[in-house]
Amino acid sequence: MSNKPKYYVVWHGRETGIFDTWEACKELIDGFPAPVYKSFSTKALAEMAFASDSSYYVGKESLASQLSEEKLFRLGTPRINSIVVKGARDNTTGLAEYQGLFLKTGEVLFHQGPFEDGTNNIVEFLAIVHALAYCKEMYEILPIYSESTIAMGWVQNVKAKNIYPPSDKNIKLFNLLARAEKWLQNNEYDNPVLKWETKYWGENPADFGRK
Repeated sequence: MSNKPKYYVVWHGRETGIFDTWEACKELIDGFPAPVYKSFSTKALAEMAFASDSSYYVGKESLASQLSEEKLFRLGTPRINSIVVKGARDNTTGLAEYQGLFLKTGEVLFHQGPFEDGTNNIVEFLAIVHALAYCKEMYEILPIYSESTIAMGWVQNVKAKNIYPPSDKNIKLFNLLARAEKWLQNNEYDNPVLKWETKYWGENPADFGRK
C-alpha cells in the first residue's frame, strides 16, 4: 500500500473543496447524486484543479486523461474566475470587433465594434486593455486570457507595434489604439495576462465563431 499523500478535490458533493484523506472525501460523495471528484498527488495540482473547471480533469476526453500530472501542472488549466478576450476581423467585410466574457458564467462583459478596416492584432490588443481597465474600475484582480501572443507582447511593451496604415475608414480604431496605449502608460495593474492554450483547452469561449 502506498504511503504517498493524496489530495482529493470535490467539485460536486455535499461540500466542495480539497481534502487530504479518502475518508473525508468519501463522506461527501457517497450517496450524493452525480458527484464529481478526483485525487491528485500534490496539493499544488489539487489547488489548481479546484480553481478550474472539472471537465479538464474528469472524463475520458479530459485533459488529465491525455497528459501526465507533471505536464498538466506545467501547462495549467484556465482559471474559472477570469476574463477571456477575443478580437476578430471578418475578411469578407474588413470589419473588426472584440469582446470579453467572464469564463465562469459565460457572461459577456463588454463588446466593441464592428470597426472598419481593422486587424486581428489591433482589436485583440484593445480587448486586453479594455479588460484591464474594466478590472481596475471594478476593483477586481482577475487573470485575463488572450490567444494572441503578439497583442500580449504589445501590452507588455506598453506600445502597439502596429504597421497597419491608418485611413479615413479606421480613424476611430486608431483613436482607440492611442487611448489604450495612454491607459497602459498611466495605470498599474496586478492582473496576469495569460495565453489561452487552444490546442489543449479547446476553442476560446469568447470566439466569434467565424472559423
